[in-house]
Amino acid sequence: MKLCFLVEEQYRHDGMPLDVIRQLTAWGHQVDVLWPGRSLIRISEAIQAGSHDAWVLKTVSGGPGLTLLEAAASVGLTTVNDARAIRGVRDKALAAVIARSHGLPVPVTYAASGAAEFAAIPESEFPLVVKPADGSSGRAVRIVATPDGLTAPGGHPGAEPAGGGMLIAQPYVRNSGTDLKVYCVGGELYATERRSPLHPGRAVLERRVPLPAEVARITSEVGTAFGLDLYGVDIVLGPDGPVVVDINDFPSFRQVPDAVARVAGAVLHLARTGAGVPDTLARAPLTSTPVLVPAGTGAPVGSTR
Repeated sequence: MKLCFLVEEQYRHDGMPLDVIRQLTAWGHQVDVLWPGRSLIRISEAIQAGSHDAWVLKTVSGGPGLTLLEAAASVGLTTVNDARAIRGVRDKALAAVIARSHGLPVPVTYAASGAAEFAAIPESEFPLVVKPADGSSGRAVRIVATPDGLTAPGGHPGAEPAGGGMLIAQPYVRNSGTDLKVYCVGGELYATERRSPLHPGRAVLERRVPLPAEVARITSEVGTAFGLDLYGVDIVLGPDGPVVVDINDFPSFRQVPDAVARVAGAVLHLARTGAGVPDTLARAPLTSTPVLVPAGTGAPVGSTR
C-alpha cells in the first residue's frame, strides 16, 4: 500500500508515529511523510492526484495538518482517523456538546473568550478546571478555586487563548489524583493509569491496569459517538462514577503491548476498509464555533484534564 503521513514538527522525533512509519516500511509498504509546519507542500497536486491509499495525521491541536487532512477527505480520499471525527474531538467545546448529546458522562462545560467571563458561573460550581478549547498535552490547564482567582495577577502562563481562541471551564471533581487513560487500537481496549497534571506532587507509576467494565463500555461508546478508530480517552473516577475529561485522536499508546505493530496493523486495516463517521458529524461543517453547554440538572461533575 501507499500511505501519506502528516507529521507536525512537535512529533519530528517522537516514536509515535515515526516507529509506526518504520514498521510499515519494513513490511514493504511505501510511506511518504509531509511536515506541514516546515515544508512547502504543493497541495493542489498532492491531494488531487489521489495517489495514496490513505492519509494519516499526527498533529497538535490547532496545527496545519488537520486542514491538509480535511482537504484530502474533501476529494474522497481515505483518512485515518476520519477527518470529521478528528475535528469533533480537537475542539473541546464541540466535543463536550457531541458527547453529552450521546449520553456520555462528561462535565457540565462552559465556553468563553476570556477567563474573567467565567465569573458569571455560580460560585457553588467552583473550583473550576479552566483550559484552552484547542489545548493538548495538559497545556495551560489550571484549577481556579474561587471567582477571584480567574483574574488574579500572575496567573497561569498561557491560560488566555491566543489569536481569539476559546477557553472552557468545568467544575472540578474530587478524585485520587490518578487519571485512567484508555486506548483503543485495532478494536481492542487497553487501560493505563498516570498522574493527573493537576496533581503534580502525587507519585503515580504509569502502568497498565485492569479495565473496569463500566469504563470499557464508556470508551467504546466514545468511539461510536465520534466515529474514531484509533483514539484515547482520559477518565477520572469521581464520587458519582467514571467521568470522561478528554478525548484524543491518535494518542501516544504508551503502555500498550506491541503498540507499534498493533497501530501499524490498524492503520493498514483502516486504509483498506475506510473509517465510518456518525451521521451527526457527517452532517456537520468541517469548521465549527464553540458553544456554551448550559448547566444541567443533578450534581455537576468536573475535570482534571
